[in-house]
Amino acid sequence: MPPRPRKQFAQHWLQSDKALNQIVKAAELSARDRILEIGPGTGILTKRLLPTAQSVVAVEIDRDLCDILAKQLGKTQNFLLLQGDFLSLDLNPLLAPVPAFQNPNKVVANIPYNITGPILEKLLGTITEPAAEPFDLIVLLVQKEVAERLYAKPGSRAFGALSVRVQYLAECELICPVPAAAFYPPPKVDSAVVRLRPRIIQPPASNPKHLETLVKLGFAAKRKMLRNNLKSVIESDRLTHLLEQLNINPQSRAEDLSVPQWVQLSNQLEE
Repeated sequence: MPPRPRKQFAQHWLQSDKALNQIVKAAELSARDRILEIGPGTGILTKRLLPTAQSVVAVEIDRDLCDILAKQLGKTQNFLLLQGDFLSLDLNPLLAPVPAFQNPNKVVANIPYNITGPILEKLLGTITEPAAEPFDLIVLLVQKEVAERLYAKPGSRAFGALSVRVQYLAECELICPVPAAAFYPPPKVDSAVVRLRPRIIQPPASNPKHLETLVKLGFAAKRKMLRNNLKSVIESDRLTHLLEQLNINPQSRAEDLSVPQWVQLSNQLEE
């Protein structure tokens, strides 16, 4: 019997073979891949990654689960278990003594929904400070509502500041929806598998910090037109002129601009 999921760690065990197969397929695994798994839980996904990947480093915060994983997989040569909070761990020094597990190039994980934002930031970095050594690929099982925001297109209701911040740093795509019934215990919301391919959008922002501030202000009140949200940093008439130059409707709201248009606007304001 698997251990009882703990609310304090937002634990929900994925039990659907269909969803697990989709996650593994989305990871595009090869024998050269070094995988980082966050929150392996009972190891159900881990066991599907190990046969193909060169190595799997799993970070688990729950000590009881670590004991179980160590008993089940401790003798597997290409498996390394680290006990601790992923958000506070510095992986590089921990992996220094074990060269075979250093520099993981892909992330595959069913992450705790209550810390999705901080995990994404640690994996991708921010507009101002992108990850110094970006991963090749990141496959995550996340809350459906968050997934929709990650891959949202401009002009859609789901497109927001998170969409811009993440899509500046990575290409995002939906792999598949995962119903609540696929978990034990079932969460109160549905989920989805997303795949991120980190890269900096081209052309990049000439002043990333300015872009980050602009996006924050622009989405501060979603129902308002962009020129109203940005009036603290640019005169309305000048912004209208700039938007027209960029072939953007001056009455646009923040969610109407694509990520390249946000970059263009930021760069123009910096000139």
